Amino acid sequence: MKKILVILGITLILVGLLFYYQKDLQKLYYSILRNFQNENVVLEEKNEYFRDYDFMFVQNTEDFTPHSRQDILNIFYTAINSGVDNFTFYCPEEYGQCLDEVERLANDQDLLSDINNFVHPYNGFNHIETQYDSLGKVSIQIKKSYSKKQIEEISQKVEELKEELIVPTDTDLNNIRRVHDYIINHSVYDSDRSDYNVTTYQSDIAYGPLIEGYGICGGYTDAMQLFLEEMGIKSYKIASDQHVWNAVYLDNTWYHLDLTWDDPVTSTGENLLEHKFFFIDTPTLLSIEQTEHRFDQNIYAELKEA
Repeated sequence: MKKILVILGITLILVGLLFYYQKDLQKLYYSILRNFQNENVVLEEKNEYFRDYDFMFVQNTEDFTPHSRQDILNIFYTAINSGVDNFTFYCPEEYGQCLDEVERLANDQDLLSDINNFVHPYNGFNHIETQYDSLGKVSIQIKKSYSKKQIEEISQKVEELKEELIVPTDTDLNNIRRVHDYIINHSVYDSDRSDYNVTTYQSDIAYGPLIEGYGICGGYTDAMQLFLEEMGIKSYKIASDQHVWNAVYLDNTWYHLDLTWDDPVTSTGENLLEHKFFFIDTPTLLSIEQTEHRFDQNIYAELKEA
């Protein structure tokens, strides 16, 4: 009987201690769990459209345990750039502001769109959803802008046009000029969509200009970038609040390239081809037009004015 009472007493003491230190023990458990999970977070695969490029604003990473806002931006960029549909990482306990930063990013559609501009068009998203919980688990769901069927059709068109437009013995600049001119000469600006929100064509992606013959700025820019990718030329999409165009790295210098503004809409309906926005620097760009081309030079820092 005495032995039973001793065992019962010890049991009650242990239960009491467990109850008293419940929060501390949970905290320890979740800390160990987070560390274990973080150590096992890997990006298992990257699709064929992964771009092995680092930029001043975002860089590819293999470390998915964030300790700063920049780490979080890099994780999002790497996940989107790799072409995955879903990705999960964990905020470490020692980074107390991690979930706050994740929440701010998840609610900032403009910033997410800016990150999206640094990836291959086929890996870009038209919707991204971020879920997170109090234990530090962050899950990203990425819905792509292009369907598999669209990619197949566009890629076939690009492959056909390569033979005509990209001449191996010619300069990169001349090859880019031929692509620039072809897209403009075979596309019409989709004023119905831009001015009246009438969606007849898929003009906001490369399918519009290359397959349907209609484009708005997003379509022109994606179409151009697909050819830049074929040529192995580093580039990204650069955006303001109202507009998007190409940033291109050639001969150790970054330039602006805007097909939309080189395909002006005229009152007579005449299809014009211009080169006013073909490979110009930032001071030149902003001296010509500032309303739609005033961009965040901290994000698109390669084109920052000196």
